Amino acid sequence: MTLQAVTPFRIAVPDAELDDLRQRLDRARFTEELPGAGWDYGVPVGYVRDLVAHWRTAYDWRAWEAKLNAYPQFTTTIDGQRVHFLHVRSPEPDAMPLILTHGWPGSIAEFLDVIGPLSDPRAHGGDPATAFHLVIPSLPGFGFSGPTTERGWGPRRIAAAWAELMTRLGYDRYCVAGNDWGTFVSLDLGRIASDRVIGVHVTQIFAGPAGEPGELDDLTDDEQAALDNERQFEETMSAYAVLQTQQPQSLAHALVDSPVGLLGWHCLIYRGGLDPDFILTNVMIHWLTGTVASAMRIYHEFVHQEGPAVPTTVPVGLAQFSEDTKPVRRFVHRDHHNLVSWNTYDRPGHFAATQSPDLLIADIQNFFRPLRQVHAGQG
Repeated sequence: MTLQAVTPFRIAVPDAELDDLRQRLDRARFTEELPGAGWDYGVPVGYVRDLVAHWRTAYDWRAWEAKLNAYPQFTTTIDGQRVHFLHVRSPEPDAMPLILTHGWPGSIAEFLDVIGPLSDPRAHGGDPATAFHLVIPSLPGFGFSGPTTERGWGPRRIAAAWAELMTRLGYDRYCVAGNDWGTFVSLDLGRIASDRVIGVHVTQIFAGPAGEPGELDDLTDDEQAALDNERQFEETMSAYAVLQTQQPQSLAHALVDSPVGLLGWHCLIYRGGLDPDFILTNVMIHWLTGTVASAMRIYHEFVHQEGPAVPTTVPVGLAQFSEDTKPVRRFVHRDHHNLVSWNTYDRPGHFAATQSPDLLIADIQNFFRPLRQVHAGQG
């Protein structure tokens, strides 16, 4: 397809949609809970009540809509699926293309705080030699990409769509970065387009034992602690992943009808000092675009996608933040043969682009700095 297939887009939610949401919030019914339960049974009622109160009295969707609309947006159709994306070109002539991918229950709003410093570092007191042209898509089935309409939109198919998107935008060689499901998509993009991808930067790497005899016999104390932490997370904190892998549609009937229910479910992830406006903006994007069910389906699609993942060979960098489980390095090296950067930070968090944008920006810039030089030498 040609560049004519890329269409300008602007977010413009009808007032009627916002009025309907306001009425639903006004009529919200809250569940009961056991005294002193805290987070033991899931997201506490008080946590949800406080967010709903902010939603009703202080949150301004139009202000966030304007923030998103401040950046050029487009849609295109790839493999039969609508894809929405921001495309922010740097003013620097030597900027490198970088495609950034979010996860669940996030959206393109995850990256608002890093767009300026990454695309125009000179204007933010940084080195202009680290500038990027940014492509920030909404995952198929998420947000303004709209619902998926057929099976199979797992990370590998999305990665193939991203390779086509970058071709369509005229980028022959490019950098890749992602968070959460964006990690899976970004690493798969490095696999399927290794001749075009300069490097892949992620904020998580999920790599565990392969079930081979003896592979757990000589673990260090730190490695055993990392595995124990991952096991504890899977046993006590991963209810959303289990349900959305097995029966996403069953829960979607409730969440698409109740904004408070949707908020409560998303707050399995949105906890720990996140800005209320950030939480609500991401929830709003799922609600207003009718992508509650299709976004959840990525978990089901992941476990049913075809073919095993082969090891990556492009340069890979990890920025590990405090709120994510820590992988065991030997298992990471088994799956990623060219791991060249591994930095651990004591600051949060899972949504690093919002929680610790300065650290994430610097890590991305530093990871790609030598890779730019190699690319320039090849050019």
